[in-house]
Amino acid sequence: MVRFGVIGTNWITESFLEAGRKVKGFELTTVYSRHAERAAAFAEKQGAVHTFTDMEEMAASGKVDAVYIASPNALHASQAKIFMQHGVHVLCEKPLASNAAEVKDLIETAKQHDVLLMEAMKTTFLPNYRILQQHLDKIGPVRRYVAQLCQYSSRYDAYRQGEILNAFNPELSNGATMDIGIYCLYPLIALFGKPQDVKASGTLLESGVDGQATITLTYEGMEAVVYYSKITSSTQPSEIQGEDATIKIDHIGHLEDVTIQYHDSTEETISGPQDNEHRMVYEIEEFVSLIQSGKRESSINTHDLALSVAEIMDKARSQFGLIFPADRIQ
Repeated sequence: MVRFGVIGTNWITESFLEAGRKVKGFELTTVYSRHAERAAAFAEKQGAVHTFTDMEEMAASGKVDAVYIASPNALHASQAKIFMQHGVHVLCEKPLASNAAEVKDLIETAKQHDVLLMEAMKTTFLPNYRILQQHLDKIGPVRRYVAQLCQYSSRYDAYRQGEILNAFNPELSNGATMDIGIYCLYPLIALFGKPQDVKASGTLLESGVDGQATITLTYEGMEAVVYYSKITSSTQPSEIQGEDATIKIDHIGHLEDVTIQYHDSTEETISGPQDNEHRMVYEIEEFVSLIQSGKRESSINTHDLALSVAEIMDKARSQFGLIFPADRIQ
């Protein structure tokens, strides 16, 4: 069994644990929260034995083999380092860190302490993502990748009334690019590699984060356009357009319904069965398997992939003027 600790007692941690219970070899033992009462209540609800309010103490306790970090984005790097320096494997929610410099530092720390570090981006582990990869040659030379994720934030109503919640707080390295734009970029870079050029524009809110943005990425013989928003919604699918056909994706982060549309108007459904209620199960299976086999890097969510995506987000943010406090530390 791999003994897990969790950092964060929020809804995403609950979703992670629901998925984790479906994975052979996964065991929750430990909960961290800054507040003892909250840690105790969450541990009792989730069946954990140990609770901590001191992260250094938890990392050195010997009670966890691995930790899942689901704290605010700005805390990811410092918290991940604490655990890796104590020999604990780290599965960290996307984005892995506030910027590429922090990602590089985390990768070096993982290598130095011989531990597994993986970014918890679930999309690239979904069965339908793998099916998409296998069918990509059916559409001929790829000429355009268009990914969108525009979903009106449940916290934006409060923002419009003058209350700035975490989702719109630049101190926490939040905003549209970091929170949802990454879903558009990850499959692109995983499938096609680094672009030759990146051009971006975005809408900065008064709080200092981006509410929405558009990034155009240039490749040899191909271009990609990704657009995303936390202040509007869209019902449009995402597409990978080839000379012979187009792959249509219902949701770039979920990939529940994936089809190929040919020029003669015929359509082929290529998506298959996957656990759409517990999508995190596949990334957890990968992470547990890597630990059990003694490996220190995923061959899917590689360190290079995490770094490439972080570099593109850095470049995009710099072009529309989004600077986090974490950027000024470098």
